[in-house]
Amino acid sequence: MTGSTTGRRGGLLASAATAVLLATGCAASDDGTAPAAGSTAPAASSTASPSSISAPSGAVSAPPADGRPSAAATDGPADGPAVLGAAEPVSLSVPATGTESELLHLGLREDGSLEVPPEGPGSPASWYTGSPTPGERGPAVLLGHVNATGGGPGVFAGLRALEPGDAIEVAREDGSTAVFAVDRGEQYGKDDFPTLEVYGNTEGSELRLITCDGFDPATGEFDDNYVVYASLVP
Repeated sequence: MTGSTTGRRGGLLASAATAVLLATGCAASDDGTAPAAGSTAPAASSTASPSSISAPSGAVSAPPADGRPSAAATDGPADGPAVLGAAEPVSLSVPATGTESELLHLGLREDGSLEVPPEGPGSPASWYTGSPTPGERGPAVLLGHVNATGGGPGVFAGLRALEPGDAIEVAREDGSTAVFAVDRGEQYGKDDFPTLEVYGNTEGSELRLITCDGFDPATGEFDDNYVVYASLVP
């Protein structure tokens, strides 16, 4: 991708598809049970192929064809926080939960469906390419499953264990590491997902880690999303 923008890629509606489709893409264990709460996800590799799930009819539109933001370092407003230049993410580390994962780069397919991370054991998390790169101004979006097909934890099984102040480290292709501090975590029903709160533009650089939650043993499905909000550490 070429060209430059003000630092936000994709679009709000396209980003909103992330939470809706990730929830429908989560898989229960073979025995119909959810993973144990607070279980630590194993280190994940990026060898598996991404899966895709079709968007509900009329749910979202494709993102506008924005170009890549400038790769030069960017300062925020005179009275605002500093942000980093564009550099695609390579890997994710969450020391508090022992989570280590390479990051897939996933977006929308030609048919308008959203690619989500694979569901098998050891599958990595992904960065949604319609969002800013981690460290740029705006909310960068990382997706991961809470469990894996066949049983066991997914890469984001430990999100609920995170507390305010915990570090989230994202290694970037330019050799830098964007370090974020957890602000809070919230559980949202799919029908009540706060699109603007999660995906709306922000003054500084922020991060959203999104996974499934609200497992219903009666249906074997996840009814909710869990979102961790984090802000770039200066």
